[in-house]
Amino acid sequence: MFILIGVIFILLYALLVFYIGWSGWKWMKPTLSLKFKLLYIFTIIFLSSSFILARLFNNLYISIIGSYWLALFSLLLLLLPLVHITVWLLRLTSLPRHHVLKWSGVITLILLISLLSYGSFNAFSPIIRTYDITIAKKSTSSEPLKIVMASDMHFSVLSGKNHATGMVDEINALNPDIVLFPGDIFDDQVEQYIDQGIGPILAKIQAPYGVYASLGNHDKYEGTMAELIDILEQSNIHVLYDESITIDDRFTLIGRKDHSDPDRILLSDIMKDLDLSKPMILLDHQPKDFDIAQQQGIDLMVSGHTHHGQIAPANLITQRLFENDWGLLQKHQFHSIVTSGFGFWGPPIRIGSRAEIVQINVMFGL
Repeated sequence: MFILIGVIFILLYALLVFYIGWSGWKWMKPTLSLKFKLLYIFTIIFLSSSFILARLFNNLYISIIGSYWLALFSLLLLLLPLVHITVWLLRLTSLPRHHVLKWSGVITLILLISLLSYGSFNAFSPIIRTYDITIAKKSTSSEPLKIVMASDMHFSVLSGKNHATGMVDEINALNPDIVLFPGDIFDDQVEQYIDQGIGPILAKIQAPYGVYASLGNHDKYEGTMAELIDILEQSNIHVLYDESITIDDRFTLIGRKDHSDPDRILLSDIMKDLDLSKPMILLDHQPKDFDIAQQQGIDLMVSGHTHHGQIAPANLITQRLFENDWGLLQKHQFHSIVTSGFGFWGPPIRIGSRAEIVQINVMFGL
């Protein structure tokens, strides 16, 4: 079954690549030499394979090429159908066909560069998004709790040292009481995290209650999970791996294994011996099982994973897949806050979404 799905995916991808390549071919066909066209075909084949080749050979430069190919691929799939429809309609007018073809290519190129620049700005220029919530349960302190959350950093080649430094500076400027990372700190591999020295950068985060994380579906390592967790904890990040901890006798944090982890245990098993009169805050990478969390007495659940679609109109898909794919959702005492993420996966752009750091101001019942 998985082989069949893989074959269908590859065939669909090949058809889409052919569509993009054919569109470029039709635009340059009247003017360019055979040698250039052969180079064009080779380039399309290489680019369309680059993201996969980078994963197979773990090559830094091919990885960068592959990421930007995915950006171009995504944007062209949005632009080209609109361009082709427009060209077809203009054929019904008296405009010269070769002028229509020429300018459609020029306009497509301008739009592509503009969207790539805009998408890069959205991906690399995070904003601070603030939510104010009230948890009905009493706390040992009447002071509000300031939580700062960042998710889906996907630290890798393009989301690297400078990106991490910027995030730490932004977080410290907010003066948080506690910092939460609900998953996808890595991007499938930990080598870039280590090689770029991102761990020591994250260790500079300042928060009286500390920094806590759960793991996501991209937090992977060829070694054991204990070794991966140790890498994070060397950065003063406390990983909650289907575990709980009570902070200053004020509130309880629970961190889950990712929803894709076959060894993930039931939330009820984690919470069976906890004092439910205390505020309960849950880190769970994928925003799922809200009803279960609500029934178990969770007051606030923080998640990421969705990227808010990252590139529109994928947000329409995430909205259908998840009850809350971005922002704040409240169901009785239960609050879900899902961030669009600090980093990105694959193409280093965001269209219709924005990289963000989330500040949550929590008031407690009196």
